[in-house]
Amino acid sequence: MSALLQLNQVTIRFGGLTAVSEVSGTVGQGELVGLIGPNGAGKTTVFNLVTGVYQPTSGTISFAGESLGRLRPFEITRRGIARTFQNIRLFPSLSVFDNVRVAFHLHLKHDAVHAVTRGPKFFGEETTLRERTRELLSIFNLERVQDEPARSLPYGDQRRLEIVRALATGPRLLLLDEPAAGMNPAEKVDLMRLIQFIQGKFKLAILLVEHDMKVVMGVCQRIHVLEYGRKIAEGTPAEIRSNPAVIGAYLGKDS
Repeated sequence: MSALLQLNQVTIRFGGLTAVSEVSGTVGQGELVGLIGPNGAGKTTVFNLVTGVYQPTSGTISFAGESLGRLRPFEITRRGIARTFQNIRLFPSLSVFDNVRVAFHLHLKHDAVHAVTRGPKFFGEETTLRERTRELLSIFNLERVQDEPARSLPYGDQRRLEIVRALATGPRLLLLDEPAAGMNPAEKVDLMRLIQFIQGKFKLAILLVEHDMKVVMGVCQRIHVLEYGRKIAEGTPAEIRSNPAVIGAYLGKDS
């Protein structure tokens, strides 16, 4: 399987603190990969490095064979990487519909002149954008609440909406940062089905950070494990479950 995302000896330091140290790894085309480890292991920092929030102190990150070095977050999103966050970051006062529609604007071709003059090109693209927004909301059963403000949705639907908004950018790689956080067991089962559905429906790769091992082991094809900013293991769920270093650092004997 060819590598879509590749990290090569990536390190980042904040003053005297090394948050991520010489981490290497890949996510293949269409692959569903987990990234796990104790709190403070550097998982979200890896996401921030991949999405351009941070620049690595050393090492390289490439996507589809091209370096992501010095690109800004919106440029990386435009190349095909989207993410969600540990804490839901919707536009709470905007409607469900508009939360998704704004993400589609990333790929609009009309410029400021067309927006001001409101010519045929502007209206044509806006009409297409609205149709695509409705279609995406329908796929995820959110069209029923499309006119509601995002903050009024139940927690599980807010998580779903954040994922849908990320998908509206047209990613080839989706980064999910603890999507099961705050969910009850039934919602977690639904989330697992949703993640597998997204992978199959949209033919994209997914990198998942998650503390719930039932979710990770239930959906991931391969798993990377971090501890104190270093990668200590990589393998299939079965290999990770029985790895002594991972058991000692994270999973525990009862795993």
